[in-house]
Amino acid sequence: MHNADILGRLTQQFELPFSNPVLVFSLILLIILLAPIVMGKFRFPGIVGFILAGIAIGPHGLNLLKKNSAIDLFSTIGLLYIMFIAGVELDLNEFKQKKHRSLVFGFFTFCIPILIGFPICYYLLGYPLITSALTASMFATHTLVAYPIVSKYGMAKNEAVAISVGGTILTDTAVLILLPVIMGAKNGGLGFSFWLQLMISLSIFAFIMFVLIPPLARWFFNRYRDSKTLPYVFVLFIVFLSAFLSQLAGVEPIIGAFVAGLALNKAVQQSQQLMHRIDFVGNAIFIPFFLISVGMLVDLRVLTRGPQATIVALSLTLGALLGKWLAALSTQKIFKYSATQRTLIFGLSSAHAAATLAIILVGFKAQIIDDNILNGTIILILVTCVVASFATEHAGKKLVKRLEEPPVLTEEEQTIG
Repeated sequence: MHNADILGRLTQQFELPFSNPVLVFSLILLIILLAPIVMGKFRFPGIVGFILAGIAIGPHGLNLLKKNSAIDLFSTIGLLYIMFIAGVELDLNEFKQKKHRSLVFGFFTFCIPILIGFPICYYLLGYPLITSALTASMFATHTLVAYPIVSKYGMAKNEAVAISVGGTILTDTAVLILLPVIMGAKNGGLGFSFWLQLMISLSIFAFIMFVLIPPLARWFFNRYRDSKTLPYVFVLFIVFLSAFLSQLAGVEPIIGAFVAGLALNKAVQQSQQLMHRIDFVGNAIFIPFFLISVGMLVDLRVLTRGPQATIVALSLTLGALLGKWLAALSTQKIFKYSATQRTLIFGLSSAHAAATLAIILVGFKAQIIDDNILNGTIILILVTCVVASFATEHAGKKLVKRLEEPPVLTEEEQTIG
């Protein structure tokens, strides 16, 4: 009887999907530990390992884990953390000097994918006007999934990174503002009150974040500079407060997290110890959690559900990658960047994840888009995240190698030497 009880308890604990929170967290930590090691053996970016592991353990794979509130919470924290780090590591002086370049790239990476996506959906796939418009807007979004690679190689202050981050915020903000416009068009149009309310709420949000928060942060960091934990907890509080306030203002939380990074940029960068803690916790726990959760969304079986599902998935994926590549190429040609910088811009701007999924799920719930577009988007997320990781890793290695090479002296300089 005693043995039967033990066996029954063991069977219950390992019933799929796992429900024991200790076991679930242990499995996640095991993946975070092993994925970079295994991927390193094959010279793949660690990010790819997290996404592939998410596919394997998710509800569409081995069904070890299901998407529940705990997974969603950590995933949301990870995404907000990526956006926050992008804002807090941004070289503001470089960004201010090159802000017109970010505007140009933001314009290209917003318009070109939409101009490619709309004809694909409307003419090639034969979807209605409102469906094509909503799906095409998804082409313009991107998530800085590959940004941890930039941090790893110390490339955060490269001009190509600065304009990529700036362009990300511009295009995602534009798309996430465009979303209620499209939804409003479906429901009978948008009134003047919508735009007035949006402008007022965004102005209040900007005032709180850029006028009130920076002096408060400086005072807090000076007052508690000797504490090992309080400054970090304060930073986390501001990130999530900003994300919540941005939601109240009518835009996505990812915009708020990035704004928090900008607001705390100067105060945080004055403390190397605090910056190290922010990077360490994010890259050790929260960001891998987000990448694993992205993988858990992917259902590779959709490609076996008839030719239409495959055609939609391939069309969306190729169209999305082409749009981002042409945006990076156009930016390179105008500002005379190197081919490596172009690859870096493409790598940072080609991954579709959070904002893309948000748009598609809104459209799916409103019955604007069908199962084929939803499933095709999931495949698009997988492929673009993998492509973005490889492109950024390749560009990062080349840039680091170039920095490490000794300068080539001319014959005249060698003679003088």
